[in-house]
Amino acid sequence: MSDTAARPGARERTNPQTPTATDHHVSLAEEWVASNYHPLPVVISHAEGAWVTDVEGRRYLDALAGYSALNFGHLNPILIGAAREQLERLTLTSRAFHSDRLGPFCRDLAALAGKELVLPMNTGAEAVETAIKTSRKWGYEVKGVPDGRARIVVMAGNFHGRTTTIISFSDDPVAHDHYGPYTPGFDTVPYGDLDALEAAITDETVAVLLEPIQGEGGVIIPPDGWLRGVRELTSERGVLMLADEIQSGLGRTGTTFACDLEDVVPDVYILGKALGGGIVPVSAVVADRSVLGVFTPGSHGSTFGGNPLGAAVGQAVVGLLATGEYQERAERLGKVLADGLDRLVGHGIDAVRCRGLWAGVDLDPSLMTGREASHRLLEHGVLVKDTHGSTVRIAPPLVIEEHEIEVLVDAFERILR
Repeated sequence: MSDTAARPGARERTNPQTPTATDHHVSLAEEWVASNYHPLPVVISHAEGAWVTDVEGRRYLDALAGYSALNFGHLNPILIGAAREQLERLTLTSRAFHSDRLGPFCRDLAALAGKELVLPMNTGAEAVETAIKTSRKWGYEVKGVPDGRARIVVMAGNFHGRTTTIISFSDDPVAHDHYGPYTPGFDTVPYGDLDALEAAITDETVAVLLEPIQGEGGVIIPPDGWLRGVRELTSERGVLMLADEIQSGLGRTGTTFACDLEDVVPDVYILGKALGGGIVPVSAVVADRSVLGVFTPGSHGSTFGGNPLGAAVGQAVVGLLATGEYQERAERLGKVLADGLDRLVGHGIDAVRCRGLWAGVDLDPSLMTGREASHRLLEHGVLVKDTHGSTVRIAPPLVIEEHEIEVLVDAFERILR
């Protein structure tokens, strides 16, 4: 058996002069789709569990999982069943009317987070925008900050979405530049620097917005104790702690929320991605009544936020997490992933940062960029995505098996030879 044939998901070489189905679909996308993404040259048509199949029948291990939107795998039967049942009954009412799915979903999500209220939205960026509005309104109506002067402290290297307000405090030039004028009211401090954060908080500060682990930055993990320090500081200074757990939450790190790793409970959880099970966009802001109670009818809204279809899937997602099975899998298999990647440090990998089934891998920049590594891993049947420089991110579905993690590590070892 040839080396190529022996590898799960490996791509067979084809005559470069013969157009393929992949070429056709890539050409269509390049002609008709705005170039706001730079996808790898693979065209997926089917998926199940941790594996996807392209238009030519090649299988790949999905080690990105839709940036954590597919924590429970492709076509999870429980989530698909919930969606299918709801599709046959009711998909949308708008919030002008009640639906029989919204209350149960919000009740269960609030219980999972240990909070009192849920404000459902659709995308992660919408949830972050909602948290910003919540903080400002709370600051004016509860804390007593003069109207129009509220400030929010954010972290360097952050990624919270791509709306005009959110990119106003991004320090990534690709996301930020040439979209001004920018929204004021944000102060940036170094990620993980508690002293800088303390110095930045003033009487006009209403919130501190952070990612417990910075996913887009390359799975950047803050110093031990930093989250606890932030929690103590914000409590002392009367400032809300907003935890963007859109990528890090819902089982990814081996705990329900990444904040749980330090036994920290923020004032506000910002959730998305996996909350929709990879089926529909579902996001939410989850907090106590003392925070979310500032909203009144008409002061914020969304036509699709909390729609019955999304609520049905979201409630099923909460049900999966309530058992603890997926958190346990992420913790246990994350150790397998970390051990496998750690063996390659010094052999083409400079550093590995891993929490649960989530890893940032810094490759030796003299060998290849992260983009080049992604292309090479594609040739070995593994899908990942690069981030800055020579870093790639790994976030497989939590349904991955141990032998499939070995496929992933083996692919890395091969591209480093």
